[in-house]
Amino acid sequence: MSYTPTRSDFDQYMVPNYAPQQVIPVRGEGSRLWDQQDREYIDFAGGIAVNALGHCHPVLVEALKAQADKLWHLSNVYTNEPALALAKSLVERTFADKAYFCSSGGEANEAALKLARRWAHDTHGAHKDKIISFRQSFHGRTFFTVSVGGQPKYSQGFGPVPGGILHAEFNDLESVRALVGDDTCAIMVEPMQGEGGIVPATPEFLQGLRDLCDANDALLIFDEVQTGVGRTGKLYAYMNYGVTPDILTTAKSLGGGFPVGAMLTTDKVAPSLAIGTHGSTYGGNALASAVALAAVETIDTPEVLGGVEERHALFRELLEAINRKHGLFKEVRGMGLLIGAQMADAWEGRAKDILPLAIEEGVMALIAGPNVLRMAPSLVIPEADIREGMARLERAIDRLVAQG
Repeated sequence: MSYTPTRSDFDQYMVPNYAPQQVIPVRGEGSRLWDQQDREYIDFAGGIAVNALGHCHPVLVEALKAQADKLWHLSNVYTNEPALALAKSLVERTFADKAYFCSSGGEANEAALKLARRWAHDTHGAHKDKIISFRQSFHGRTFFTVSVGGQPKYSQGFGPVPGGILHAEFNDLESVRALVGDDTCAIMVEPMQGEGGIVPATPEFLQGLRDLCDANDALLIFDEVQTGVGRTGKLYAYMNYGVTPDILTTAKSLGGGFPVGAMLTTDKVAPSLAIGTHGSTYGGNALASAVALAAVETIDTPEVLGGVEERHALFRELLEAINRKHGLFKEVRGMGLLIGAQMADAWEGRAKDILPLAIEEGVMALIAGPNVLRMAPSLVIPEADIREGMARLERAIDRLVAQG
């Protein structure tokens, strides 16, 4: 590269649909990053729950390098060994019988929704096409998934949305019961709403959805794009609840930073995606599959999964200590290492104001909507990095409170 890019280059050359922070990270190791000026940051953002093993984890680096010398891409005119190995691993570790690969969570959810509609059409007829999801849910940015998602701001201004989509209230089973019927083909839900504010589902709610789907011959879809692959302390969040979906979507942590997504389903449902009904040019890409297999095999161990709950407890303890000092948060919630701190009434809408101050103090965090500070760090972040990062976050919050 003959020049050093700057933050102003984003404004000049990139479509303005993002507003990135002013720093440009250029190097990462574990849970720490360094910018162009070699300033260090502790990463509590994790690439929005993607970097499940931190940056440049040696197992993932080795998997990528080894596969890079063999085979990168074939398309789905052929299959490849890494994709088959990944499919076998995911099926053997979950409820699923079959896997479908793509490049992102949005694509995985698009495939899930199309499969549900196609299965209902094949099994029951064209009348059975209604999809129920939930207000404040988020399922991706394709036009179908953004319409199923329960945040109208993401679909406004793009023209008429697809029909046959209904929205109920999350954690309110009666609101679902009022909508479900013989024409329902699927209910789609996040076991814990991510972009909607880090809100876990109650066990009774998810079990109730399973029962309603069974009673109405509809499919239950779990969107585990953000909660999957160890994020909640189990390989997938459904395992915490003992409620099994018919279709599950996964991405983000699945590739540990390499773009990859998957839809998992059963032999009952999978045949409806027959040859030619759906596809993804990059789905099952050999490089992505090799890295994802290494990530899954590394994460799905007692050492990593057991450590997630220990780290959750430490994050919660330190956040609550900050809160006792300032009363900034109404509630700290979440599961595993997807943690949200909802702003108190006096600070409503101010979560975003923490982020630039945190960057200045050397820690990266996220928000989940305007009112929730979100953290989704590496599942193997060292305790020392948690404590140091939280000390930096506390300094940022001290400054916010001083500003008033």
